[in-house]
Formats: sequence, C-alpha cells, structure tokens
Amino acid sequence: MNRSSLSSSTQRLSPSSPQTERSSPSSSQTRGGIGEVTVSLLRAVWRKPEGRFSLVVLALWILVALVSLFWTPQSLWTTDGYNVWAKPSAAHWLGTDGTGADVFSWLMAGSRTNLLIVILTVAFSGVFGLLMVTLMVSRNSALANTSVVVVDALISIPTVLIALILAVPLGASITVIVVACGFGYGLNLARVVRPAALLAARSSYVESALANGASGIRVLTTHIVPNILPVLLVQLSLSAGTAVLAESGLTYLGIGVPSGVPSWGHSLATSVKFINVYPLTVLWPGLIVTVVVIALNVFGDALRDALEERYVTAAQEEAEYGR
Repeated sequence: MNRSSLSSSTQRLSPSSPQTERSSPSSSQTRGGIGEVTVSLLRAVWRKPEGRFSLVVLALWILVALVSLFWTPQSLWTTDGYNVWAKPSAAHWLGTDGTGADVFSWLMAGSRTNLLIVILTVAFSGVFGLLMVTLMVSRNSALANTSVVVVDALISIPTVLIALILAVPLGASITVIVVACGFGYGLNLARVVRPAALLAARSSYVESALANGASGIRVLTTHIVPNILPVLLVQLSLSAGTAVLAESGLTYLGIGVPSGVPSWGHSLATSVKFINVYPLTVLWPGLIVTVVVIALNVFGDALRDALEERYVTAAQEEAEYGR
C-alpha cells in the first residue's frame, strides 16, 4: 500500500465523520487506547502465516540477544592462532574466523548490538517524527506550512551524508548510526503520517477536548496518537529493517559500530576481505542480516494488511450503524 492509499484508508475512518461523532462501533474501535490497538494489530498479524514467521524470527532474535548477555559458547576474546578458518564442529558451531575467534559467539553477541541499534533508532525516529508531525499539523498555519517545507527539503539528504558529518566530531560509534538513521526515518515518518494526524487534529472531539482545557500533550497522547498508531507502527517496522541494513553498510564504511564491538555489520566488514579464503565467514552474518530484514519487512507488510482489514471492518460497521 502506497502513501496515498494509506491516507485514503485513514480518511475512511476520519473522526470528522458525523456518524463517528455519535460513538458508533467504528468510533470506539478507532479511538481505542494505544495498548488495545497494538494488541489487536499483533493478533491480526499472528493469524497470517507470514506474520507468524516474522514474529517467530523476531522473538528468536530477542531471545538470543538476551541469552548472549549471560552466555556464549566461547569467549569473545579468546582466539586461537592455530585454529583459524576452522570448519563447523562441536566446539565451534559455525567455525572460526581469521583470528581463531568463534563465529557463532560473535554473531550471538552481535545480535544484542543490532537489537539495541534498532530499538534506539526506532525510538529516536518515532519521537522526532511525532515532533515534526505536531509542528506540521499546528493550528498556526505559518508554522505548519514552514514545517512542511523544511521536512520536504531535509528528507532529500542521504543518510550516509548525515553519518559522515556526524562521524567527524564523534568518530565511529553507535550514536552516529542512531542519529543519522533516526533523523532520516523520522522525516519520512512525519511526511507519511501527516494526513492521518491532520484528520485527527481537526476533529470535533479534539476541539471539544481543547475547549475543556485539555493540554496539548494530553490531546496528542489521548486523541491523536491512538488514531495514527496503525500507520505509525507500519512505518516504524519498516524503519527497523532499514536500520539493520544501515548498520551493516555504515560499519563497513568505518563510520558505524567501532572496532572491537560485536555486531553483524562488523562481522561482515572483517570477513569480506577473506571471502576467497573462507566464504562461510561471510555467509553466516549475511544470512542472518537477510533473514532478519526479511522478517521485519514481512512484519511491516502483515501489519499493513491488518491495518487495511481494520479500516474495512470499521467502514462496514459504520455503514451498518448508519442504517
């Protein structure tokens, strides 16, 4: 579903609809709490085979990341110069690299670094994107129009260029990845979510809440965010998959995860030099990155389908209620 279809789908549940204002079934569904909406969408994702695949992969990723905090098959810092490029065995499940370090242990430890990067990037882009959306739907038309122009101008800046600029004072670090990716993804999120947020911000129940003295923060968290949450979740899930790829690319360029910190991108960057010597060391991290990115993108697609079904169901209930 493209951006225009997302906007049109959101418009079908516009809070400005007269029937919606009478607390119709779809109104209560649309205005459900954040937790209720999230659980409902996740259940819808789980009912689809591809959704189950994505959720299982993501659950395994989180589990491995947590386990790696306390245990790995081999010490990350134990190397064996006499056992380099070893094939998979009982002692080294995925073999060893050019230093004799255990590949599986490094990939396990790298899973928590990548998970941390994804969480921080998604959080940063979500907060930054919501901030920009708030400005773009402001009741001050000059501020709103200026914000739209600024977002359209900044969104054209490549993430790699932002990372290079940040790497000058900060050097290679996780912060560079999070800020560079979060900035770019947040701008894209703001532009995609703006139509849905604009519909919610102009609704009569928001007007009523403001007239009753509700603060802007309360209106944002209670009325606007629950209405744009489905679209927001889809965009954030797609950003998560891109963040995994960005970590690998930026680390390969030397401006991502610093040397010595385990990550999937670092494993790829260090092993690609020896692809002609021992291709398996490149295969494993590349395979993991591919599977995780596919799972995140499939999750985003399943979430988008669940969003469409949610809107169709709500529209049917709205039509039934209006009879």
